[in-house]
Amino acid sequence: MSLKKINTALTTAFTLFILWFGTEFILSPGTTAPDFGLPSWPSGDGGGFLIIKGIRDVVLALVLGILLVTGHRRALGWVLLVESLAAFGDMTTVLAHHGSVATALGVHCLTATAMVANGLLLMHETRRAATAPAGPVTQPA
Repeated sequence: MSLKKINTALTTAFTLFILWFGTEFILSPGTTAPDFGLPSWPSGDGGGFLIIKGIRDVVLALVLGILLVTGHRRALGWVLLVESLAAFGDMTTVLAHHGSVATALGVHCLTATAMVANGLLLMHETRRAATAPAGPVTQPA
């Protein structure tokens, strides 16, 4: 299997997973929140922040999907690297608020690390195209 096919499969899986998880947070934050790893439901109006998290995830997934569908593979690699920071941030949030260490490491850290790996693989896949010298420039007659 070629590196391009592997990268496409991984990126598609990330896109669908992030889109699904974000949609779940928007549609049913109360049942999805425990899977995030935090120890308790937010008090007062705090549940709205879970919907914000869902919207963030849907937008992150749409950015990946658009870059994947339009074939901007080098930009897709960079975006995966940057978006992994959201998963690392989620891990840090869970750990800082005395949440589940298993979820912080097994879900958020693993996701972030896999996103970094996928991003680096995309950068590797596209490095020859990025460093190839441009062809001769022709002037219109």
